[in-house]
Amino acid sequence: MIYPQFQQLINLGLLLLLGKYAAHIYLPWKYILLILLVTMCIEHLMLYMKENEITFFSFSSLSTAIGVMLMMVTSSIWMTMLLITFGLFQKHFLQYKNTHFFNPSNFALMMGLLFFYKDAHIVLGQLGDSAGLGIVVALLGISILYRVDRWIIPLSFVIVYLVLQYVFVVSNDPVLILENIYDRFYSVSFMVFILFMLTDPKTTPQKVWQQIIFSVFIAAVATLLDYTHGFRVQHLFMSLFVLSPLVPLLKKWKKFHYKTLLVMSIAMLFLSLSAIIYIEMQPPYYFEMEG
Repeated sequence: MIYPQFQQLINLGLLLLLGKYAAHIYLPWKYILLILLVTMCIEHLMLYMKENEITFFSFSSLSTAIGVMLMMVTSSIWMTMLLITFGLFQKHFLQYKNTHFFNPSNFALMMGLLFFYKDAHIVLGQLGDSAGLGIVVALLGISILYRVDRWIIPLSFVIVYLVLQYVFVVSNDPVLILENIYDRFYSVSFMVFILFMLTDPKTTPQKVWQQIIFSVFIAAVATLLDYTHGFRVQHLFMSLFVLSPLVPLLKKWKKFHYKTLLVMSIAMLFLSLSAIIYIEMQPPYYFEMEG
């Protein structure tokens, strides 16, 4: 049986391959392979630091690296490696009893905006808007979502997101129409965010009702940011970033004696909010992908 982490790596690797030859992936192969190699070394070094031994191969670290490469454009390959290292470090050392607070790829992207805003940009155009590639993404996403029981998250997110965007954003902007919101779903990278990054089993609830609550709040916070600051690609990732620290509390909602977890979640929430406020104070950027 193929492990879910390995299946996820295969899926993202296939998207990277298709994006390289059929869309606008900007990194040359030599840099892609170098990033993957460095990521593998850093991940297993961290594993050895924690356990004093290496007992398995970490497929998830390579998925993290591919996720960052698909979503972010930077001016330096070394910056990409540094951001991926940030994501891996928090995965191993910023946790509570194997409970994770952040998706590693999303954490890396947010650190890029926080520390290198002028040089690291989140973009949704690298995978283009090909219908064929979109179908491939959907099929790959569905194949893993049913296996890890996270299919309700993208379904409820899309429904709530469209409703909230229409009620609070489109209705209050005379130059914006609902088709502009639909157009976002033609971006293959937008679909990758919804089907892969938003549904990470380690950082999402397990029960169906908790997954619905989680997806509703993700859509609500993203819409609130769009309403107050205008649509920015980063709002989707910000929403996930600020709400992820609360997921461990949602998972253990009947066990309020986890005082350490409560304190850590509140601290992570405060730091996330602070980072988002700082990033939102920066001027918006406009990035065009040309194939």
